[in-house]
Amino acid sequence: MIIPRNKLQHLMLMAGMLFCFACNEDKPAEVKAEVQVVQKNPFKFYKDIEVKPGQNFEIVSWGKGVDSVGGYQILMSDSIKNNYKSVAVERKGVISDAWNMDLDNDGNPELYIQLINNGTMADLNVFEYAGGGFNKISFPSLSSSQIKGYKGSDNFFIKNGDLFRSFPVKDPADSTKSIIKTYQYNLRANGFSATELKDDSVKGKN
Repeated sequence: MIIPRNKLQHLMLMAGMLFCFACNEDKPAEVKAEVQVVQKNPFKFYKDIEVKPGQNFEIVSWGKGVDSVGGYQILMSDSIKNNYKSVAVERKGVISDAWNMDLDNDGNPELYIQLINNGTMADLNVFEYAGGGFNKISFPSLSSSQIKGYKGSDNFFIKNGDLFRSFPVKDPADSTKSIIKTYQYNLRANGFSATELKDDSVKGKN
């Protein structure tokens, strides 16, 4: 059977159109799985302390490996005076808290950084910001009489603008029991002094 030429062209045209339609059919959209990357906080400790409007102190702690060894930095930002200062410090211990005071009432803020050593013994690093710089003030260690029977678990706290430290010690009358010692700290001429309180009327938390 011989197909006329015009019919053959017509059939070829229709076949070409069908081929084009087949090629243009919608393909299933590719579904790409979104992988959310959770970034680990590189800082062991961070706290932003506003001393007054426009003036902030940020405490940033870092260190890899052993938590009790590393460093921290205090960043001062004064957006009103367009002034920015910082100080970097090595640390032995884990920073558990930080706060500001003006314990000597001289108008210069003091930054208190609390560190935990060996899981129990607490220590304070104190820096006063004055004259456009940071001045470190040594915080006294516990004396031999203060540390007698010491059991750790220190608690630094502020009450009525004063700084206190309390911790349990073994009861001299009964070694199976504990009593709480509380000390009040005063700051004068960049030096601390401690006074033991004989009652438990002052209690609180930082």
